Amino acid sequence: MAAQSLLSESVLGWSIFTFILLVILAFCWVYIRKFQSRQESEVVSTITAICALAIALITSALLPVDIFLVSFMKYPNGTYKDWAANNETRGQIEDTVLYGYYTLYSIILFCVFLWIPFVYFYYEEKDDDNVNKCSQVKNALKYTIGFAIVCVALLLIGAFVPLEAPLSQNSTQWEKVQCLFEKLGSSHGLPALSFSISSLTLIGMLAVITYTAYGMSVLPLNLIKGTRSVAYERLENTEDIDDVEHQIEKLKSKCKDGRPLSSRDRHNLQELEGKLRVLQRRGRHLEIAERNCCTKVGMALRPFKMLLGIFFILVALLLTVALFISNLDKALHSAGISSGFIIFGTNLTNPLNELLLALQPVFPLDYILITVITVYFVLTSMAGIRHMGIWFFWIRLYKIRPKRTRPQALLFLCMILLLIVLHTSYMIYSLAPQYVMYGSQKYHVQSQMPSAGPTSGNATSGITKICDADAPEDQCTVTRSYLFLHKFWFFSTIYYFGNWAFIGAFLVGLVVSCCRGKKSVIEGEVEADDSDISDDEYVH
Repeated sequence: MAAQSLLSESVLGWSIFTFILLVILAFCWVYIRKFQSRQESEVVSTITAICALAIALITSALLPVDIFLVSFMKYPNGTYKDWAANNETRGQIEDTVLYGYYTLYSIILFCVFLWIPFVYFYYEEKDDDNVNKCSQVKNALKYTIGFAIVCVALLLIGAFVPLEAPLSQNSTQWEKVQCLFEKLGSSHGLPALSFSISSLTLIGMLAVITYTAYGMSVLPLNLIKGTRSVAYERLENTEDIDDVEHQIEKLKSKCKDGRPLSSRDRHNLQELEGKLRVLQRRGRHLEIAERNCCTKVGMALRPFKMLLGIFFILVALLLTVALFISNLDKALHSAGISSGFIIFGTNLTNPLNELLLALQPVFPLDYILITVITVYFVLTSMAGIRHMGIWFFWIRLYKIRPKRTRPQALLFLCMILLLIVLHTSYMIYSLAPQYVMYGSQKYHVQSQMPSAGPTSGNATSGITKICDADAPEDQCTVTRSYLFLHKFWFFSTIYYFGNWAFIGAFLVGLVVSCCRGKKSVIEGEVEADDSDISDDEYVH
């Protein structure tokens, strides 16, 4: 009976995970195809981008399964179920989830340090003239080796960095080295992989602060404010064209008698002619948008977009408040910087943590909520990247626009989104620390109480408590995700301060988004550095 219960609950958890896996693959395919350039599409880069984004989302989808399995080992009264009473059975379930994390995190390392860099540099070399396939592969491998060296260095640092007190001073160097390898073998390489993933998560934190925080404000406010009227934009564009043509004719009239234009006038003429070409392209796009049925459907769905925008901004405010409460709780009740601000229990009421704990027994409601939060982070991150573009410090590398994104930009996009989704695991822990650490587990505590009867003595009674860091190790099972997130205290400390930076960036982005007006109906379709040939992607 216990074996059947274990099988049915395991099948339920992994069946939901399989369904989410198929949804993720479909979402990634539609997402990448939406932004891919039709003229410069490449099969290998498309497959790479879809797979990289899917792997990142699948890794996040494994988190609720991890929480579900540790939670369903126990009854609400804090006692273990029959199939989970054996330590060996619980260990097997935990190892299954652990191997899932090993596999997915190893694939992420492969994508970030080998696969994506190779494909990126391969197409960078393809842009050069007179370069054959062999030279492309050779040059791409040459640059990729540098990324591989960084990956190996991170693995080695994570494998041998001391996390515990060193051996006594009387120990020989050989005994110390032997002890390091014994620890590496006993931990099955967990510190090495955890250090590498934490290093990537640190980069993802910077991307979250930059793109996600801004996207969480700009996406809902754009939905609420809507776009400008197409008819009014066409009228305004026509007036601008007439004005520019008048200025061009005025400059050209200076050389009708054969006199050459001055250098300043020639420069102004070139600028006006370039501006005229942009306005003419803009007019063509506005004309297409006015005839497009999607624009008319969008106008009909305007009330729904406003409601969706209000819902998104409420979700953003909820996440920000939950993150603020969690960080404040850590600042007031944690052991400080030296412990990575790890909190021992929840001391302040966190609305999102309470909601997840309430939904967790009714699986898969919590699974759906965390998936929605993860997808929300991806959508808002993409909104931030699309509005800001991909930058390297003050240098703008690529623009992200529907149907006009280059293969290299798509790879950059998926690299950033992969790192962002990696950091969402810690973000979700910050938003709901107790849920991510123990799920809905409880444990039973025996206490002595004086008996109220004719016989004197004490009676034994049980008290059910919610699992926290003070609970006995054999009574509460910690999720495997938590072990990956908090293997190194200094990363947790950096993430803690990163959360404060995220809150500040969101508030700044909210102010900036509120001050901006409505966006154009053809936002991002026409830029001054586009070619006339690129209009074919929209016309046809």
